[in-house]
Amino acid sequence: MRIATWNVNSVTARLPRVLAWLESSGTDVLCLQETKCTAEQFPEDELRELGYESAVNATGRWNGVALISRLGLDDVTTGLPGGPEYEGAQEPRAISATCGPVRVWSVYVPNGREVDHAHYTYKLEWLAALKAAATADAAGERPFAVLGDFNVAPTDDDVWDPALFEGATHVTPAERAALAALRETGLSDVVPRPLKYDRPYTFWDYRQLRFPKNKGMRIDLVYGNSPFAAAVKDSYVDREERKGKGASDHAPVVVDLDV
Repeated sequence: MRIATWNVNSVTARLPRVLAWLESSGTDVLCLQETKCTAEQFPEDELRELGYESAVNATGRWNGVALISRLGLDDVTTGLPGGPEYEGAQEPRAISATCGPVRVWSVYVPNGREVDHAHYTYKLEWLAALKAAATADAAGERPFAVLGDFNVAPTDDDVWDPALFEGATHVTPAERAALAALRETGLSDVVPRPLKYDRPYTFWDYRQLRFPKNKGMRIDLVYGNSPFAAAVKDSYVDREERKGKGASDHAPVVVDLDV
């Protein structure tokens, strides 16, 4: 079974690449983030033609998550149970479902913007709610994983130059502590191997030639419980999909399971 997570930075803009990648990669379940569309605009018909069902949590041009599966989509939960609101609404940042033998979450953790911004406090509250919502599945006997764009680099090794991020979001002790608390529910970090260079970065800013210079971050993560981690046979960052015209600024993270 092959599962992947990918922040596509607009599924509409990236649709030809997504469809081609699904066909070439043989992915069974794909977790998408930052779809940037309404649920009605999501390309369910095009995906259905390839044999995939879709479950979508999206309300407009910002945020948005989805699950795409050719192994079924059962017990779908749209949204983050108990999740906080921002400016009066719960943003579309989480969706979960059972896909064959595995239960998965696709999550798009808030960016946080700046440390003294209300969005940063919201980010920490959101991660705490994710921990609470994932606790039961994390401790269960069924393979379970939370996949997505966490907007946090777990360690300094996951940032190309930690000194440049000092005092900024994505690397603060509070954000990393929130990730550690999530792992304490029984989840472990499934670290992918890089297809090039020595670090498995998943995001490279469009600006200043960050991608060709490999000045990236590992913020797209796969957190799996013990049955999930025990089933992992391989995991890698498909860096090739970050190349070329019209690419997202994130690359897919792929996990192969023997379940």
